Amino acid sequence: MQRFTVSLDDDLADLFDVFLHRYGYGNRSEAIRDLIRNRLEASELEQSAGGHSVGAVTYVYSHKERELANRLARAQHLHHEITVSTLRVQLDHDHCLETMLLSGATDHIRTFADSVIARPGVRHGQLYLLPVTLEQFGHGNGIGDSASSTHPHVHVHPTV
Repeated sequence: MQRFTVSLDDDLADLFDVFLHRYGYGNRSEAIRDLIRNRLEASELEQSAGGHSVGAVTYVYSHKERELANRLARAQHLHHEITVSTLRVQLDHDHCLETMLLSGATDHIRTFADSVIARPGVRHGQLYLLPVTLEQFGHGNGIGDSASSTHPHVHVHPTV
């Protein structure tokens, strides 16, 4: 682990301490690490047009909107290669909050999420993306190989 010193003017340091308290950080180092990671993730997403990500798109919609729930379900089926799971919560008699977990090409996830959020009747949509690297396993011949190498699978690692 490396140590470094950061100088802040008094007003900024005071605001940072309020931030620490508001979000429950035990010390400044933890908060600075998270802020740096967030900025590096954002930078990675800006630079990696062809990269992979995992993400969640969350939105609220009215289930009384004509055929909207069915259209959203069809959209998920049409994008089954990136849709991992969906969670729907009934907020009241009219509204549902839905979160889709997505995994795949960053551009594909972004385009799909944008198309969902932009649908008439969908509100409060937001996409969270985490850039990842993929590691392929399971290209063994099954003779003398470990069990994990005989069953194809992919490990997903955060890039930051």
